[in-house]
Amino acid sequence: QVQLVESGGGLVQPGGSLRLSCATSGRIFSIYPVGWYRQAPGKQRELVARITSGGRTNYADSVKGRFTISRDNAKNTVYLQMNSLKPEDTAVYYCNVQIGFTNYWGQGTQVTVSS
Repeated sequence: QVQLVESGGGLVQPGGSLRLSCATSGRIFSIYPVGWYRQAPGKQRELVARITSGGRTNYADSVKGRFTISRDNAKNTVYLQMNSLKPEDTAVYYCNVQIGFTNYWGQGTQVTVSS
């Protein structure tokens, strides 16, 4: 059973920063691609950033240049550094890994950007 645990969300003012963490047990993050998704109220869940086992990354256009995804294999953790946050970044953020035909999701962490 794969468990993903997100943390690091909170309330931040526009222009501020947060770092989200997604932790798991075992070495799955060094083997499979990992994605960060987000879902705002009334909207569909969308891919924010993704990192492959080889370290290649891709980002949604809306976060390019502001967000950075990274991975620490020794800690079995994937991070999402979010800078220059905007109110439209407000959402629940989820960590995802797909193994075979099965998608695994964490419980999500709330990010609220507001003054």
